[in-house]
Amino acid sequence: MARLTSGHGAAAGRRARLVAVAAEPEDLTPHRLRGLAELADELEIRADLVGDPDPARLRRHFPGPLTYALRSTRQGGRSAAGPVARTTRLLRAADRYDLVDLEATDDVRPELLAAIPARQRRISWHAPDQAGGAGAGLPAAVGSLRNRFAAMAAVPAALYLLVPQPGAQYGSAAPLLLTGLARTDVTAFASGPAGTWTRVLAPWLGAPVVFGRAGAPGADGMPELGRLAADYGLPSLPQLSALYGIAGRAPGGSLSPRLHNAALRELRLPALYLPFQVDRFSRFWHWGAGFGSLGGLPLRGLTVTAPHKESALQVADVADPDALGCGAANLLWLDAGRWRAATTDTVAALRTLALSGADPGGRSAAVVGCGGAGRAVAWALSRAGARVTLVNRGIAHGQEAASRLGLRHVPLSRFSPAGYALLAHATPLVEREPFPVAAADGDAVVLEMAYRDPPTALTRALRARGLRCIDGWEILSAEVREQFRLMTGHTMPQTEPLRALGSGPAARSGTHGLPASGGPAPAHRRREAP
Repeated sequence: MARLTSGHGAAAGRRARLVAVAAEPEDLTPHRLRGLAELADELEIRADLVGDPDPARLRRHFPGPLTYALRSTRQGGRSAAGPVARTTRLLRAADRYDLVDLEATDDVRPELLAAIPARQRRISWHAPDQAGGAGAGLPAAVGSLRNRFAAMAAVPAALYLLVPQPGAQYGSAAPLLLTGLARTDVTAFASGPAGTWTRVLAPWLGAPVVFGRAGAPGADGMPELGRLAADYGLPSLPQLSALYGIAGRAPGGSLSPRLHNAALRELRLPALYLPFQVDRFSRFWHWGAGFGSLGGLPLRGLTVTAPHKESALQVADVADPDALGCGAANLLWLDAGRWRAATTDTVAALRTLALSGADPGGRSAAVVGCGGAGRAVAWALSRAGARVTLVNRGIAHGQEAASRLGLRHVPLSRFSPAGYALLAHATPLVEREPFPVAAADGDAVVLEMAYRDPPTALTRALRARGLRCIDGWEILSAEVREQFRLMTGHTMPQTEPLRALGSGPAARSGTHGLPASGGPAPAHRRREAP
């Protein structure tokens, strides 16, 4: 692998090796293996999950190198094999696989090291984040991981793998371990959904490989192999000097990384857009400054989803009038050294209404949902001259929002869409109609903030009645383009239609800035999106 020159990923033609991880029996079918061979450079067999398949059969369909990993329960795997059985399986694998994973805590023993040469060893460590406790700062966390690696590196191997849990430092110590090592045989990232972004970023910091699930993603936060290419452009590693991202409780299903990264690549901007799973926004915000300083990759912009929109407004140095008016921001970006906050929900709502020929001025409107997105839409409609009523299931929350915005409130249990020329739905509900569509006026225009393929229950009902519906895909397009413009200063290139980008095996669904909830659809789970 090419050595780093100047900047992250700056060496000409630099790329990572894609490793497909087989974690389900169906990943080993001939059809699946042939498909993986078109995407991946290597194949890892998680023997603790799929057993010990015949490597000769695997090689008939996958020509690349094979890795054998028997992850123990102590290291977060499923294998409970005793020392004798484990040693037997590892030695047998050494005769037939190109690389054998040896766990640093138990497998680095004379018997195994004598039988498995250094060129065939991958020494790994999967453990709780001992380097990043609640009181440890990033420098201390990185230092502790460096000590861990130094002990592992005393045993020669082809590859070293360190995977702590995200812990208090959101796993940021793991990729920072790679900076300054000047080695091409070390991979480090954090496990779990909160560590997904570290898996993606690690190759830019020097990791030689990146792992992707052969099938559906698992609880370890490993993305599907296809998403590594579709959302992040891997295995290519163009120059990187800044980070953007989406911050929310469950950003893993958002389309934002795919859309923003495609635009960044087309414009050749040296930046990457990542999914940050955030529980406490204030802690994450403090972390962002530390990571940018230590890693040389400053955070320059964030899409923010519920429930962090109010917190995003609080950390900003400057906020636009719409964000201040509705009390929430879904976008933060660095502008001349100051963090600015805005809500693009207002722009998206008014822009899509204008494109549909619907003027809110003087019309009656109802907005169902009083979260950040709902308040922003209500604020925009009111400022455009509409007579707005807020509708919410929780009466106290609805009354509070209505009081803040100076609007009328109606509990959802007593709401009828009859008599409203404009209706907006801004809750996470996608599996059933949030209000009785049959009662809506025949000339009503409806904004559905949720996007999904297949369409939401509300969208299907509106189309069946022949009502005008502005669905979430149109709103998503307007939102993402405005967010990209504000964060980067560039106009997002016109690419494939969003429906095409969101279709297929990795199809997404979501609600703009709303927390993912509700039951799964037959083929598409609820997702969080910008």
